[in-house]
Amino acid sequence: MSIMENEAALHEAHRDNHTHRDVNGGWLRPAVFGAMDGLVSNLALMTGVAGGDVSHRTIVITGLVGLAAGAFSMAAGEYTSVASQRELVQAELEVERRELRKHPLDEMKELAALYVSRGVEPRLAAEVAEQLSRDPEQALEIHAREELGIDPDDLPSPLVAALSSFGAFALGALLPLLPYLLGATALWLALLLALIGLFGCGAVVARVTARSWWYSGLRQLALGGAAAGITYALGALFGTAVG
Repeated sequence: MSIMENEAALHEAHRDNHTHRDVNGGWLRPAVFGAMDGLVSNLALMTGVAGGDVSHRTIVITGLVGLAAGAFSMAAGEYTSVASQRELVQAELEVERRELRKHPLDEMKELAALYVSRGVEPRLAAEVAEQLSRDPEQALEIHAREELGIDPDDLPSPLVAALSSFGAFALGALLPLLPYLLGATALWLALLLALIGLFGCGAVVARVTARSWWYSGLRQLALGGAAAGITYALGALFGTAVG
């Protein structure tokens, strides 16, 4: 094998092996955590009401209302949060756009100084900054990335965020309700299904963390189980006090 062929093979092997997980979580993180939030909150709500020794019908209505209220609350909160963040980013981009239009030379020097601070030779940094600044839109994108840490072409959608949060929360909140909706009357069936779901969500979260799947699963199971246990005890306490 020639030297060039050997180098090509090494490059191919490096490219195949040198991959990284999505550290930002992508769609997986908000979806899993939204479902987990719905699961834990509705499970805790239902077990708290069940602790008060109420009827089967009351538990089901409580779970359905908790699902709807939580899902709408999550969607509204996510929409407002993402919309506000997007508006803030767009306002900052407009500020940067005006600066590039009014003071192009100063902005070009600012970009060159940034590259110099990162170890690029001053002459080369100036040449790179000058070339990148020829296109106003490209210059805006680069300044936004370097100064604000954002990608102007990849701003989150408030509607997508709201719908995703609504769906994920509703799916998680539905899990402890399923046994009741299918005709079960015992709380332990809902609790068992919810705990299995908690372990599964925790295991999936391991895809965006450095932990093992069983550790993440058991940790989430323990946290969700503790929340359910505490609310059940409080429900029993309040039920006795009110009764």
